[in-house]
Amino acid sequence: MLKTRTAREAADDGYVPSARRIERERFRRARARRATAVAALSTLVTGAVLFLVITRSPGWPRTRETFFSMEYARLALPKVLDGLLLNLRLLVVCGAAVLVLGLLLAVARTLRGPVFFPLRALAAAYTDFFRGLPLIICLLMVVFGVPALRLQGVTTDPVLLGGSALVLTYSAYVAEVFRAGIESVHPSQRAAARSLGLSGGQALRFVVLPQAVRRVVPPLLNDLVSLQKDTGLVSIAGAVDAVYAAQIIAGKDFNFTPYVVAGLVFVALTIPMTRCTDWITARMDRRRAQGGLV
Repeated sequence: MLKTRTAREAADDGYVPSARRIERERFRRARARRATAVAALSTLVTGAVLFLVITRSPGWPRTRETFFSMEYARLALPKVLDGLLLNLRLLVVCGAAVLVLGLLLAVARTLRGPVFFPLRALAAAYTDFFRGLPLIICLLMVVFGVPALRLQGVTTDPVLLGGSALVLTYSAYVAEVFRAGIESVHPSQRAAARSLGLSGGQALRFVVLPQAVRRVVPPLLNDLVSLQKDTGLVSIAGAVDAVYAAQIIAGKDFNFTPYVVAGLVFVALTIPMTRCTDWITARMDRRRAQGGLV
């Protein structure tokens, strides 16, 4: 095996690895296989123990009937998927609005000069208030408080009001993410842009913001993952999304399997977004380590 490998590599590029290097690579491959086998075995053992503990518990038959009924799962899945379309629309529309409003708030908080102090103060008050206010309370205040004002021309649609509450809350979090990215750009970048004849606004737009946005892509994606889950909270306003569709079915016979189905659907949507976030983060870390990312 050693001679065959050496001859093949020698034929390819003329390089002949030493016996020590070949032995080292063989040892690394064996160690990787052993680690994979140990991880798989420990995972199987842990899963088997959890399965036995759960299924041997005294209340498992009743729990299985109440939470894991295949009959109710088949009944709930089509209606939950129909309601999921509302959650996806809210994710797209609210996500875009959150990014725009969050970026504007971040820029407002980083403006320089005493003339912009009122704008900075208002942006800071906004972010502090909505970051501290629980999302569920913000939803209740907007969904039930705005219609109570009876303002002319103001919508009472629970979907629009619920989406507005999501935008109000998440834009505060996203604004802080953008602000951290803007402040992470070294001041010499702005100074170099000004020395080339760019105005303050042009330096911010063409030099600072592109670098800042690239640096905060992973945390922004994490906020979008959280937003995707929290779109289910609009159900408290009566909007028929995936969660409310599950609630309607569960309320008929007091079987909670539809909630489990809705939860699994959200998990199925969240996992790809999370893995995408991890991949982008790892890619950016590799580029930064190689000096290819400013």
